[in-house]
Amino acid sequence: MRCLKVIQGKKKVIFIFFFTVITLQVVFNNPKAQVPSKPYIQVRILETTDLHAKMLGYDYEKGKPTVEYGLEWTASFIKKARNEVPNSVLFDVGDVLVGNALGKYVSNTYLFNWMEMHPVYKVMNLINYDAATVGNHEFNYGLAFLMESLKGANFPYVNANIYIDDQNKYGGDDINFFNPYTIIEKKFTDSSGKTHRLKIGVIGLITPIAAEWDKETFYGKLKIKNMTETAEHFIPIMKEKGADIIVALAHVGLNADKGLKYKKGNSVYSLSKVKGVDAILYGHSHSLFPNKDIHSNLEGINVKAGTIHGIAAVQAGYWGNHLGIIDLYLVKNNGKWVISNSHSMVKPIYRTLKLKKIPMLSPDPTVKKVMEKDHIRVLDSLK
Repeated sequence: MRCLKVIQGKKKVIFIFFFTVITLQVVFNNPKAQVPSKPYIQVRILETTDLHAKMLGYDYEKGKPTVEYGLEWTASFIKKARNEVPNSVLFDVGDVLVGNALGKYVSNTYLFNWMEMHPVYKVMNLINYDAATVGNHEFNYGLAFLMESLKGANFPYVNANIYIDDQNKYGGDDINFFNPYTIIEKKFTDSSGKTHRLKIGVIGLITPIAAEWDKETFYGKLKIKNMTETAEHFIPIMKEKGADIIVALAHVGLNADKGLKYKKGNSVYSLSKVKGVDAILYGHSHSLFPNKDIHSNLEGINVKAGTIHGIAAVQAGYWGNHLGIIDLYLVKNNGKWVISNSHSMVKPIYRTLKLKKIPMLSPDPTVKKVMEKDHIRVLDSLK
């Protein structure tokens, strides 16, 4: 899907050359990152969040293509980021089903045709996500729609702090609604060329305000517990089961939601203090981390390294307009993998030059192809 108008004549040549220069500047490796002297494993962790059904770079409200968002653009960045390193994993941090005409169209038709896979997962399966967690908007269309939609994902969904509401005050017998975590085993290559099997523990968490915003879905059925307390409970269990590193997928902002009754323990700030967490991928607030314009003077934050209380963290904006990247450098000490260093960054899918939005890479044509029929259906529904 082409969104740029090419200027004719001599200007056309100049424009194409200029676009090429911009494209060549898209490099994700950080030459300033301190690399361990002994053999190490570099694990690149990639994040998308708050995609809100923006699979294509297309504005359904305006009826025209856009370069400002869309997973078809982000997918090209994912490919490039993967190709730069020997070891990588990809996660999504929620709010993927709801947010545009595609999401609305599917919600209006999907319940009548259970054989049809949600278009969002056609794309996400194509890109090969390793795991994901749910966001608050996943519950907007009800539990039946959500659970049937999730069947289309060929990767695990995890959440540890949503529980079945058993209508009693004793919390010891509460049952998780989702699998609280997963442990992904990967064969990774270290800096000397030797291969190792690494177990990555992935836990999902969500802001408790989701239960307040979707009371009809949650009331009497589900309840959400404190995020930090939940992480403190499950992370030791994950370690006991062999997880070498722990990645938290947290659908919550750096700070707790303003309307939340109990804010303590329900923020990324709090999660970053939990023992055993090695990396935090977060979302919900549609912001960016690290961001020197916002985070430079905040306590506990190292903007240059992209850490919060020493823990690697990233937040990749929204709608696929950025790709979040964390590079972890692991070394083996006394038979255990430990983090020697890390670096976090967010990469935009476009630049603004002289009031024009210029894409940094071309969109992934395979995403457009897999979305073609569903895109036409949505356009027809809007006529």
